[in-house]
Amino acid sequence: MSDSTAVKYPVTTRAFGLAIIVLSGLQLMVVLDGTVANLALARLQSDLALSDSGRNWVLTSYALAFGGLMLLGGRLGDVFGRKRMFISGVALFTVSSLLCGLAVNEATLVAARALQGVGAAVASPTALALVATTFAPGPVRNQAIAIFAAMTGVGSIAGLVIGGALTQVSWRWIFLINVPIGLLIVVLAVGALVETGGERIPLDVPGAILATVGCTAIVFGLTEGPELGWGSAAVIGALIAGVLLLVAFLLVERNAKNPLLPLTLFENRDRVATILAIFFVGAVMFSVAAFVALFVQDVLGYSPLKAGLAFIPFAFGLGAAAFVASKLAVRIQPRWLVVAGAVIMVVGLLYGSTLDSSATYLGNLFVPVIGIGFGVGLAVVPLPLCAIAGVGPSDIGPLAAIAQVAQTLGGPLGLAVIGAMATSRTLSLGGVSGAAADMNPAQLAALGDGYTFALVGCAVAAALAAITALFIRLSPEQVAQAQEAEKAAQRS
Repeated sequence: MSDSTAVKYPVTTRAFGLAIIVLSGLQLMVVLDGTVANLALARLQSDLALSDSGRNWVLTSYALAFGGLMLLGGRLGDVFGRKRMFISGVALFTVSSLLCGLAVNEATLVAARALQGVGAAVASPTALALVATTFAPGPVRNQAIAIFAAMTGVGSIAGLVIGGALTQVSWRWIFLINVPIGLLIVVLAVGALVETGGERIPLDVPGAILATVGCTAIVFGLTEGPELGWGSAAVIGALIAGVLLLVAFLLVERNAKNPLLPLTLFENRDRVATILAIFFVGAVMFSVAAFVALFVQDVLGYSPLKAGLAFIPFAFGLGAAAFVASKLAVRIQPRWLVVAGAVIMVVGLLYGSTLDSSATYLGNLFVPVIGIGFGVGLAVVPLPLCAIAGVGPSDIGPLAAIAQVAQTLGGPLGLAVIGAMATSRTLSLGGVSGAAADMNPAQLAALGDGYTFALVGCAVAAALAAITALFIRLSPEQVAQAQEAEKAAQRS
């Protein structure tokens, strides 16, 4: 390998070292945080006296900031230096984790979670960019990408166990544990990473702000509607403002010099259908995790650790389906894989919606949990490949990022709608908003009915994913080409 290549890429011989430990450590921390928060919701609601809408905001404030600012976060690294912005993002994530752990009420926790999302939006895309600029093309970068990607799976499984165990001690520890890890990543990053970036490109800050605030306003209206009343001026005003802000976002993107969301990329019908399907699958994944975790703890009486262990088959089902789907995606039309996955999800979710406090894990939950995970895995593997099919190398990165944003934002927007359904159902049956520990048996039954009704909403989202996937007309050959193009982009 030439000297110029060695200078350009700091790591040229062996992927495993301080650099990949730092970068994959951040990925692990972000994935862990997303997983453990679901398991802590029941304890959080009880200890901080959260309303049902406040409980949902613990998840949605983070996801909205993360998804809404992710594209801008990646551009910040390009402009101000990737190492500098990576360290800044990790530092912000670490400080906000401390604030989450010290939160004393709903407002302080939700604000700290939103700040966490901002930190993740800066650090996470910058970390992926640093993988490409730190490791030389070829086997070394392939190894680095594999290690980085593996942290998603490791974090998902570890989060279920570690998160459950920490929550049993105190929900505060699921956030406070990030503090020493984040500090270690910052210290190691100073010496392990080399600065890249510093390009002079315009930043679409107005677009990022309009998209994030617009989505937040809509989520506010949908989340608060059941408790404030759908005729409330605050709810109606938030929904109208959200729609107007998103319209303004589209107008800004049309005229921006370097738009976060290049509208020309959506002139292809297959791509539009793909992004919509990704959005709906994201809504299913985000909402199922929240409401099943609440159901097994509040209604079935599981401890946080037992709830985390109960979710592990979901991850195994997803992983098995992902392996199968990666092989089948180059042999059959991808839309049929997505439709098959969605149908499996719908069947499992509708069955789950019939359960009550008499349900047992092996008798009623194990098969649906692993089955829904398998359905998710079938759907999520071909969709990102469909998003980048038939585009040039320069568009692969932006489209992959847009697909990730669609999945990330699908979560909070889906939870807002499905959460409103659950709360409205609970209140209509004589239930109340608040912690399960303070409820009488009738109110607890109404709460459980609301949780299981949320699974009907998840089934509707899965059905919408299947319907939109039917409009994806890509062939197996096009998906195979996208798969190769993605690998080539990673190697270059």
